[in-house]
Amino acid sequence: MGVAPRRRLSPEEYLSLERASDVRHEYAGGEIFAMSVGTFEHSAVAANIGRLLRNALGDRGCTALNSDMRIKIPAAHRYVYPDGSVVCGRPEFEDERRDTLLNPVLVVEVLSESSEAYDRGDKVAHYQTVSSIREVVLASQKAPRIEVFTRQADESWVLRVYGPGDGAALSSVGCEIAVDDVYRGVFEAAVPTG
Repeated sequence: MGVAPRRRLSPEEYLSLERASDVRHEYAGGEIFAMSVGTFEHSAVAANIGRLLRNALGDRGCTALNSDMRIKIPAAHRYVYPDGSVVCGRPEFEDERRDTLLNPVLVVEVLSESSEAYDRGDKVAHYQTVSSIREVVLASQKAPRIEVFTRQADESWVLRVYGPGDGAALSSVGCEIAVDDVYRGVFEAAVPTG
């Protein structure tokens, strides 16, 4: 006896289910995937980046968002929850619910053991298909390392890697965040006590 194939969900069905769910799911071409729980390091790095972005953006007309904001990637038929994002100017949404952003300029992913290969590969490539996205930031949760993919005027992408003592330049939002500040207290606080 064979296994019946799972029925693929339409984007509308996904959004209806997601909006009623207590658990967040990403959507990929008709399939949904539950979001895993992050580690202390993952959460601390994401929170620090969000705080630093909010402080650096000030009154520039840009808003830093946390992982609650869903992003639509139309070309890849995906809905995802980055660990952070920034929208500048007027945010555009999929519908009147205002819970699916269409025009982020920057997205942040904190790399985790279970999804690092996907985040570095396909997910970055998917983000690069969104015309409003000017930068994709990948932050390690294992070491003080930030990678910034920046869209160039000719639509190519340049990768810059930043480590301890560096300021990660984020040209899409006209600011810089210090790597040391992103990781301040992250690894020291994670050391188990006897």
